[in-house]
Amino acid sequence: AAAGGSRGVTPLSAGILLYRFRYALEVLLVHPGGPFWRGRDDGAWMIPKGGVEEGEVPLDAALREFEEELGTRPEGAPQPLCRIKQAGRKWVEAFALEGDLDPEGIVSVTFSLEYPPRSGKLRDFPEVDRAAWFTLAEARKKILPSQAPILDALERMLG
Repeated sequence: AAAGGSRGVTPLSAGILLYRFRYALEVLLVHPGGPFWRGRDDGAWMIPKGGVEEGEVPLDAALREFEEELGTRPEGAPQPLCRIKQAGRKWVEAFALEGDLDPEGIVSVTFSLEYPPRSGKLRDFPEVDRAAWFTLAEARKKILPSQAPILDALERMLG
């Protein structure tokens, strides 16, 4: 995304909440990779999402990010779910899609980071280091607090 003209524009991300029905409703959440998130579990998981690039439609961004973070493109037509404001003024456009995915088979793109800090050494980390299915009750404990309204919206949508 072009840095020049985006000052003052609130960043927009888009993502897909994949859900399925087993013994109960389950949602797929991802755990971010990298050293900052390494020891964190409760309150650290999120939906697969990422920035909407200039000129990109949020649904296209959500599909692209899902594929980059999980290594597979979801099948089906995601439904608009909600738009929430995360901590840090970032908006997230969320879509819901019923489907299935084996969390053991995910392959995430990587990012480079100087680590340890000030070491001069760049290391690659996966954007997502794991994915898992959770019931809504479990997901409420695991998800970033600012993304919890996405779970509420899914519950309302499914009635």
